[in-house]
Amino acid sequence: MTDTEKSASPPAQPDSMVASAPTRRAEALLAGAALPPLTAKTTRRGFFPLLGAAWLVFTAGAALIGTTIGRFFFPNVLFEPPSTFKAGFPSEYEVGQVDERFKAKFGVWIVRDEHSIYALNSTCTHLGCPPNWLVAERKFKCPCHGSGFYITGINFEGPAPRPLERYKILVGDDGQLVIDKNQKFQYEKGQWTNPDAFVKV
Repeated sequence: MTDTEKSASPPAQPDSMVASAPTRRAEALLAGAALPPLTAKTTRRGFFPLLGAAWLVFTAGAALIGTTIGRFFFPNVLFEPPSTFKAGFPSEYEVGQVDERFKAKFGVWIVRDEHSIYALNSTCTHLGCPPNWLVAERKFKCPCHGSGFYITGINFEGPAPRPLERYKILVGDDGQLVIDKNQKFQYEKGQWTNPDAFVKV
């Protein structure tokens, strides 16, 4: 190396100074740098609303998860009226009349003729609509597609393919009529002659 090159090169630094330079720069950044704006501007008044919002989000999330889990332990239950019910005493029913007091709750008409009392299912045998009893015309008429049924339940007009169904009916120990919807009787199968399909009066 020539004298000119030696004079042009920078003076060598001690090893301790070279090794500590990055450390000094990091310390300078940490000591001299300002805090992040959010931390620097967060005050006690601003902290508590922020904490409240965080708790609100946490509570809503926990409630949602709890509701989802709870549905597995409490499945949907469809509450329906009982399939067997008492329908009063035979003497309460007039000959040739259709009693509609149990139609809304139980879907049953109770009819008395000269010799018996029977319970008709108030569901049309076409597509399941509930027919109406037309007193003046003495027939059941379905408002959906026009099916018509006599007071006996026999179909005579419209698209209904078969008569109305009858439910099991009997006289209980207390003398009241008992309707059991668990057992049905169909005319086309010859079941209306079954003793459980009517009550003699």
